[in-house]
Parts: sequence; structure tokens; C-alpha cells
Amino acid sequence: MSIREVATRAGVSPATVSRVFTRPDAVAADTRDRVLAVAQELRYTPHPVARSLARRRTGNLGIVVPDIANSFSAVVTKAVQQEAARDGYALFVSGSDERARDEEQWARAMAPQVDGLMLVSPLMSDDALRELAAIPLVLSNRLLDALPAVVTDATEAVGHAVEHLHALGHREIVYLAGPDGFANTMRLRGYHGACRRLGVRPRELGPFNARFSDGVRAADLVLATSATAVVAYNDEVAVGVLNRLADRGLRVPDDLSVVGVDDTSLAEMVTPRLTTVRLPAAESGRVGVRILLDLIDRRPAPAEPVGLAAELIVRSSTGPVRRGE
Repeated sequence: MSIREVATRAGVSPATVSRVFTRPDAVAADTRDRVLAVAQELRYTPHPVARSLARRRTGNLGIVVPDIANSFSAVVTKAVQQEAARDGYALFVSGSDERARDEEQWARAMAPQVDGLMLVSPLMSDDALRELAAIPLVLSNRLLDALPAVVTDATEAVGHAVEHLHALGHREIVYLAGPDGFANTMRLRGYHGACRRLGVRPRELGPFNARFSDGVRAADLVLATSATAVVAYNDEVAVGVLNRLADRGLRVPDDLSVVGVDDTSLAEMVTPRLTTVRLPAAESGRVGVRILLDLIDRRPAPAEPVGLAAELIVRSSTGPVRRGE
């Protein structure tokens, strides 16, 4: 359906129809109502740019993730893009490479060009986040004051991972810490809590960046200990450990049991398949967008952070400790 057909049916010029959708205040109320009624009847949809102008909006949303190349970030971003598209929004995407300064720079650059912004596991300061909240803002896996947030608390599930390893006979279980922030804090809490309950002496290595290459580096450090099992900050680090162990001629889980966190596609693709804590990446993205759109439309956001559940997925990278250990 074209703008000319709407204009003909409403008895106005195409320019008037355009003004109804771009500058509605410049059109007489009765004319505006008549054009809108015809447009609805004919199922006319204005160009997205015109629609954005009419709403005094850009028609864009923004997301900043810790690492664009990270599998978890990719799943979140895809879900955000799909959910945003359902409401006619385009998505601007940027990665901070896990650097707070770059994260803040990209977020500030995006802010004037988007109607709302989602930050995934942000590392920037509290003050910087409060300043950004001048536009609709949703945090994913970060808590601050009354800012809207979606969080996946992996504390309990990571605790279950430690319990799982303990039940297999492991008594020396190392945690490979990730970047400082909400996610690492919750995982550490689960690890330490389970170690206390089970009488296991906790041991941490790191922090490491949440990348495959850091897992490769961490593996040699783990092997310098007497650990028989390792819980990695995320799947990418865990797969890096698997890769390095294979290079050194060691077998998983015979020589070392390995657990990741995220349950990205990597967990199913590697050999042995990775035992991991499943985080609802796609759901967190979809929920974050719905909250963001509510804020943009001046509807109230949830008064409390929206919590999502994590769960332990047992596969073949964990097994009984070898006899005699």
C-alpha cells in the first residue's frame, strides 16, 4: 500500500499524509484523524524513518557486550536483535574487549544514536552507569541502585558443579577466575560455599580473560598443582584447558575433570563434550529488550532485578577421580 493511495482515499495530498506521520502537530486534528483511520483501514505502514521521526525516536537500540567474538555474547546479541526487530528496531552492536574504558567510550558514542541501551556484564564505574541512565538503560548481570537489570545468578549451579565433582571423588578442585565483576563474584560465591559445605580446601587461579587463549595458559598452571578437577569461569576458558591438555598428551576426564560455565555451542562441539553450567543467554537478551522497550514507551520497569535460573549439565568431561589419587 502506497502513500498516494492513502492520500487519495483520505482526500488529502501525499505531503499531508507524510506530515501526519512525521510532524503530526502540524496537521489539523480532524484531518490527522481521517488520515490515520484510512491508513489503518488500508494497513498502510509508514517508512521506518518516518515512523521514528513521528515518535521523535531514532528507531535504534544499542548493546555493548564484553567480547563480540565470545560465544555467549553472540547468543545474547542475536536474541536481542531478533526481539528488537519484532518492534521495528535496528540494533547497534559493540564489544569492549573486556576493558571498562572502551566499554564506556562505546556506550557514550551510541547513546545519542539510540532510543535505549543494553549493557552486558558492564565493567565501567557506578557513576558512569548512572550518567548513561539519562536514556533508557538496562543492565545484564550487573546490579546498581534502582537501574533495571536482568541477572542470572549462577551461585547455586556452580555449587552443584562442585558437589558433582566431590561425589566423583575429587578433593582438590581449582577455580579459574574470570574478569572481576558480578558474574565472577556469583560463581566464586557458589564455589566457595560448596567447598565449605564439603570440607574441600578452595583454590583459585587467575583472574583470566574469558577467552580460549587464557584457558590454554591456565591449563599449565592447573597442572602445576595437585588438582584433579577444575571449574573454569566460562566455556571458552574450559575449552582452552581441554585443548592444552590434549597437546600435553593428557586425557579428560581420566587425568583431569573439567567444568565450564555458559553451555554455549562449544560445549557440545568439543571432545569430550563439556560438563557445564547452563546460563539462559537468549532468554536474558529477550527479557532485557522487553524491559528496554517498556522504558522507551514510558511504561514502568520491574521494581526488582529480573532473575533467571542456571542449571548444571553433566556431560563426559567429568568423571571419577583415578584410583590411588
